[in-house]
Amino acid sequence: MGKLYVVPTPVGNLEDMTFRAIRILKEVDLILAEDTRTSGILLKHFEIKNVMQSHHKFNEHKTVESVVNRIKGGETVALISDAGTPGISDPGFLVVRECVRNGIEVQCLPGATAFVPALVASGLPNEKFCFEGFLPQKKGRMTRLKALAEERRTMVFYESPHRLVKALTQFTEHFGAERQASVSREISKVHEETVRGTLTELIEHFTVNEPRGEIVIVVAGIDD
Repeated sequence: MGKLYVVPTPVGNLEDMTFRAIRILKEVDLILAEDTRTSGILLKHFEIKNVMQSHHKFNEHKTVESVVNRIKGGETVALISDAGTPGISDPGFLVVRECVRNGIEVQCLPGATAFVPALVASGLPNEKFCFEGFLPQKKGRMTRLKALAEERRTMVFYESPHRLVKALTQFTEHFGAERQASVSREISKVHEETVRGTLTELIEHFTVNEPRGEIVIVVAGIDD
């Protein structure tokens, strides 16, 4: 029986790719990629000439069985996403779950995940935190925010740049305008930036300065 490797890829800076990750991607029989065009650029940069197969949220339910069967047949497979660690707000959970159910060894390499550097750099308490990822866009969004209003742990969210100000405004309605928070963008890239302050101050900043790039919002929990 083969093995499934879950391989993190850089969230911005290609120099964050590990030697072990490169070696595994060169050695496996198949690479499952969220977007083969995006991953193709990464593989070309590191001279990885291996077979890729598309594996994303729109087809993973259909492809997971065949992938599991290939691994049971002795092949080794690597799972990568466009950036970061697969399974963290990216496809990956389904194939990992099915491999575990079938007694297949799953090995996840340590590596890039956008929320960890954002959380540490925020300056907010990080000994306990909750990762919310992307909140629902419509149905269930307000219900979730209402439930988080009493959360004591630091909260971490992903958001797109064009929805950032709207999200921060909704946070003020549920968490209070003076709640401390930070917004990190373009993590590990040339224009990496972390802006800290109250939710009101962050809204004012990003209303004037249009945000670009991938966004991580870190919000302090409610005070005791």
